[in-house]
Amino acid sequence: MPEIAKDRPVYRNIHVTEIIKYRLPAAGIVSILHRISGALMFLLMPLVIWMFDTSVSSQVSFDRFASAFQVGLGVVPGWLLKLVVLALIWAYLHHFIAGIRHLWMDVYHTVSKEQGRSSAIFTLASSLLLTVVLGAKLFGLY
Repeated sequence: MPEIAKDRPVYRNIHVTEIIKYRLPAAGIVSILHRISGALMFLLMPLVIWMFDTSVSSQVSFDRFASAFQVGLGVVPGWLLKLVVLALIWAYLHHFIAGIRHLWMDVYHTVSKEQGRSSAIFTLASSLLLTVVLGAKLFGLY
């Protein structure tokens, strides 16, 4: 065999035992999290419908809704309800920003590897930063 053919890299599918060692690029992480956030929003849709219905029905139901975050709801403590809502906030923000990223890539067909990497990092950073800000408000830090 010629020397050039021996030095070429070999590309294989990732085996289950190699998943731990594989480094997923930032765009791949954003893609997987985009799917996870969509599934999370779908699964938490009954909670969203309950929160909306309870918050706009009447003043009494709104007071019950507001107190659920303080004292809890049945056997669910208030802090756990806040964590679930925080996960829902992250899911919405990440899904929205990643969707805008995909629309931007569709409009400008010339996306390089570096542009994809930088937009993926921006998506991750901005969704996490906004989640921290809104989570601080949710938990009463300001």
